[in-house]
Amino acid sequence: MYIVTGGAGFIGSNIVRALNERGVSDLILVDRVNPETSPNLTDLRFAQYLDRDAFRAALARAALPDRVEAIFHQGACTDTTESNEQFLMDNNFAFSREVLNYALARKIPLVYASSAAVYGASPAFEEHPNNERPLNLYGQSKLAFDNHVRTILDRAESTVVGFRYFNVYGPRESHKGRMSSMAYQICRQIAEHGRVKLFEGTDGYASGEQRRDFIFVGDVVEANLSFAAGRPMKGIINLGTGVSRSFNDVAHSVIKLLGKGKIEYVPFPSSLIGKYQSFTEAKLDALRQTGYECPFTKLEDGIAKSLGDWLREGTRKVTQASRPLGGSTPK
Repeated sequence: MYIVTGGAGFIGSNIVRALNERGVSDLILVDRVNPETSPNLTDLRFAQYLDRDAFRAALARAALPDRVEAIFHQGACTDTTESNEQFLMDNNFAFSREVLNYALARKIPLVYASSAAVYGASPAFEEHPNNERPLNLYGQSKLAFDNHVRTILDRAESTVVGFRYFNVYGPRESHKGRMSSMAYQICRQIAEHGRVKLFEGTDGYASGEQRRDFIFVGDVVEANLSFAAGRPMKGIINLGTGVSRSFNDVAHSVIKLLGKGKIEYVPFPSSLIGKYQSFTEAKLDALRQTGYECPFTKLEDGIAKSLGDWLREGTRKVTQASRPLGGSTPK
């Protein structure tokens, strides 16, 4: 039995699909959607679906199956613009702490989703408190849980790994709306309108040359499964490619694949000055020191793998023609 929180979401549903492909369907999925209508669940196989609140109650009563192979904790509030601090802390800290305590008590491997948003204003992206300067409440909530995890790692007897996701993109993200990856949004804008709007130069970067570390969701899934199944591992670890790419790179890749499209540059909004990450690039020393050596998908290849799914997801599309794309906060 495996548990996947956020199982109807972007990364969670990709983890479930990968487990299904390995012949695993003895799964408990946790989320806050209607499992009969959620688009990400229609092709997946699982044994049980629990609403998040029902799952929290089951955790408190210890009413879950005795044998759980691993917990993939992907469930969280992922809206990087959320302003309700209490809501964020309940979803991203308190809920995560409940899952952690359950896993620790039963020595169940736990792999959970942290975020590169914890680095915020920092120019350095190594897993150290000196580099953790979140720019929003979302990043603060993720950092709060990471810091709690740091206090228990020495006594943990089973795997506890928090992956700081950089900019994840790929199939099954159309439901995320304005929080979907910039790669997906660029695809939708060009497919629908023949053009995409990117920010003019800022922070010393030329127009569209702001850079992010984009990681294909298949690589994120592979890391999750590998760390949950191997020898006990403990730590908070960056998960990106270690190579930053420009927003122009993403747009040109989509334009080449679609055979159409152009880029328009618009002024950088004053409301984002001092609140925007113009550059991210994961430092991968900690990841590689664990012995994990799997290669990462090149940006152009990942977009090519995703494009068909993104176009098919067009019925659940996000129309963003009226606003420029500068990339959302890593998550």
